[in-house]
Amino acid sequence: MARDLYSVLGVSRDADEDSIKKAFRKLAMKYHPDKSPGKANEQRFKEINQAHEVLSDKTKRALYDEFGEESLSQNFDPERARAYRRYANARAGGGGRGPGGFDVQEIFGNAPAGGDLSDILGDLFGRGRAGAGRRPQPARGRGGDIEQNLTIDFVSAVRGTTLQLQREGDPEPVTVRVPPGAAEGSRLRIRGQGAPGIGGGEPGDLLLNIHVTPHPFFKREGDDLHLDVPVTLSEAYRGEKIRIPTPDGEVTLKIPARTQTGQVMRLRGKGIARKAKEPGDLYVKFVVHVPTVDDPEVAKAIDALDGKVEAPRGDLRF
Repeated sequence: MARDLYSVLGVSRDADEDSIKKAFRKLAMKYHPDKSPGKANEQRFKEINQAHEVLSDKTKRALYDEFGEESLSQNFDPERARAYRRYANARAGGGGRGPGGFDVQEIFGNAPAGGDLSDILGDLFGRGRAGAGRRPQPARGRGGDIEQNLTIDFVSAVRGTTLQLQREGDPEPVTVRVPPGAAEGSRLRIRGQGAPGIGGGEPGDLLLNIHVTPHPFFKREGDDLHLDVPVTLSEAYRGEKIRIPTPDGEVTLKIPARTQTGQVMRLRGKGIARKAKEPGDLYVKFVVHVPTVDDPEVAKAIDALDGKVEAPRGDLRF
């Protein structure tokens, strides 16, 4: 008789998804053939994978809780199984028709109601005559997906990066290439790096939830970048050239003469570049830097400027 899947993972029948996932990772790392060779450990590893494949899937787990081992048969039909259960209960109470008024013919077609039910059960649980009395073999199946968080810095998210990631519960690192333009909250799928498959099936995928640490100066909106650039009174008044950083390196920017704080310039194509998309833009906002030193000469120069500046709040109203 097959072992109970909950016992295989060492969890209770009311265990939540997180408990099942943690138990699977711990056992899979312990019994993985590369780490613990031997036929006994290999068989144990297969049992662990099968248990995780079923119990990590809400639909499969519900069927297993309802029907037990029979639900693992490849051609298992839950509706026919429920119908047979109703029929069996009706026969136990006497009569060929159950309380709901259904007939054997309605459930099993032309199979004889009083005959041997081995063929009926064989059809019901995905077995023919040749398989009668044999334990059903678990179906070949794809391994489950594994979800994990990945935090990267702002520059790596914009430019893209390649890194070695240590997966939870797995001693072997995996190489991950984060494409340029990865955003906070985006997801990255690494094919074939999830849970091992069942019965020789293909492995699942590794799903990475991307988190990006903020940059001290740049802000992101979609594929556009925003940058506040401090400029001196002289640079703002005369309209001088300055050097500013971009994802592609420094560029020279000509400040418009008489620039005011809050004035914005757009640098086309200097934002975030993603594959098969037009690159975003870089929006530069100028912030005029006022001297902070306590110097009589500076104060005198400011007083001289005041006589040349028009009233800045003349139109300000509610």
